Amino acid sequence: MTSLAHQTVDQLGGPWSVLTRQKRDHERLDRLLHQLDGTSGVEQERVLHRIARLVFPHAFAEESVLWPELRRLLPEGHQLTLQVELEHQEVNELWGRLEDGSLSPSERREVLDRLVEVLREDVRDEEDELLPRLQEAAGPARLRQLGVAWEAVRRTAPTRPHPVVARRPPGNALAALPLTVIDHTRDLVDAAARRTSNGTATRLRTTSQAMARAAGRVERVGVLRRGEHRSTHRG
Repeated sequence: MTSLAHQTVDQLGGPWSVLTRQKRDHERLDRLLHQLDGTSGVEQERVLHRIARLVFPHAFAEESVLWPELRRLLPEGHQLTLQVELEHQEVNELWGRLEDGSLSPSERREVLDRLVEVLREDVRDEEDELLPRLQEAAGPARLRQLGVAWEAVRRTAPTRPHPVVARRPPGNALAALPLTVIDHTRDLVDAAARRTSNGTATRLRTTSQAMARAAGRVERVGVLRRGEHRSTHRG
């Protein structure tokens, strides 16, 4: 198998192929991780926000569209996708620790370093192992069909970490609408808070925190946790 990193757009199946779209997102993530290095304060929050808006919809679309296809096509698909789901779960949990505001500066640095490490591991696992196997099992036409489906899900997916929701259908598919609405609203509120100061910013941050609690309650609705492998299940 040849890693996606060493293939051209034509080899990946053309611009509509899901492999091309995946590789493009991975390259954008690499640029953002380089930007994150050495940042602090408001600038770090801005870069982290951009990473979240890229990473979480990307992973949600993988779990909804691509990994079920791999499990259908390959005898070893279950174990292959489980490894990446575990990485996605760890990213969700690390991000949650960054957002809870209770970390000391040294603890925050450790969590950030681990987050970057897991994101890079995830990219390598996908580009070197999972996606080349999908390429072997599915022809170019199917890869383009998956690209359209993946893009449609990515554009309407949650943009925040949700560690309790199932990493597999049907739970993750059912969670998409309510969590996407909450996340996109929070994104707008947080953006407004960054543009303002004093009392208005405080009220906006309080509103965002209330929406985060609402999302946490949604995550725990029983039907949204169906289909998940026990190793990524969280209480």
